[in-house]
Amino acid sequence: MTPLAPSVFLPTGARGRTAGGGRAAWLERRIGLLLVAPAVLLILALSVYPLLYSLWVSFVNYDFLVPGHAFVGLRNFASVIADPIARSSLATTVVLSAIDVAMEFALGLGLALAMARPFAGRGLVTSVLIVPLFISPVIVGQFWALLLQRPFGPTDYVLGILLGQPVTINWLSGFPWNFLALILADVWQWTPFMFVILSAGLTAIPDEPYEAAEIDGVNGWQAFRYITLPQLVPMILLAVTFRLLDAIKLFDVIFMMTGGGPGTSTYTASFFLYELGFQHFHLSEATAGSWLFLLLTAAAVTFLVRRLLRAEAAQ
Repeated sequence: MTPLAPSVFLPTGARGRTAGGGRAAWLERRIGLLLVAPAVLLILALSVYPLLYSLWVSFVNYDFLVPGHAFVGLRNFASVIADPIARSSLATTVVLSAIDVAMEFALGLGLALAMARPFAGRGLVTSVLIVPLFISPVIVGQFWALLLQRPFGPTDYVLGILLGQPVTINWLSGFPWNFLALILADVWQWTPFMFVILSAGLTAIPDEPYEAAEIDGVNGWQAFRYITLPQLVPMILLAVTFRLLDAIKLFDVIFMMTGGGPGTSTYTASFFLYELGFQHFHLSEATAGSWLFLLLTAAAVTFLVRRLLRAEAAQ
């Protein structure tokens, strides 16, 4: 005889409560998965799928000027690597990013140190300093283009008054002034970012080491070198890492100020990929170049993050 299940001997109401309790227990165990499922599906739809699709595009002939999507292997990657404009745009990206981040760090650290001690009106000055952070890069590029553009921009006129002789500089089309103009615009907007991060780092340093150093007769430079700077290293690496990630994607300011010109002299990697994909319609080559640029960026960021983790562990 087949044994009866224990639930058979339960009253009908008890069996219903047991089934309901089982469903409640199952729901409780799965509630976390059910709550995050919409977010996971959204990420898959908006991030993972486009990423995989772009990887497929980089291995086929996805060109608006050529019909079909024939598999071409690594030919798109080879075309980008062999392109002299791609190599020069990568070099321009490295140079501009390094100069921008270095100048922003130096100015941001100087401002943070100057604003470390309380004084009358410090809150107002801080508010004014961080205003450029909230302006769109497109507006920043247009603003600096209007300031520097000849003959309507006031920059040459003001410099002529200060120097006592006429000044005629082609800020947006003459070398090296076009690079200087791009650096000025980027540094003006993003120095406040360094200032905010480094100010937070300075605020977190305790007062006791400075009090002990003052008792020992340590001067200001020595206190900065042996107390402030070592304590600030993790925040410096954090600020530089985040800023460098953004600086290597420089596009908006270049688009508004120089348009990549004259010629291709101010092409960055982002601007080159934009021109290749959306102006010349070589989407497969542009996508392959984007993946190469992603790998280079990941290598640089990995190096910086490892340095940051080592600095955190040393604290």
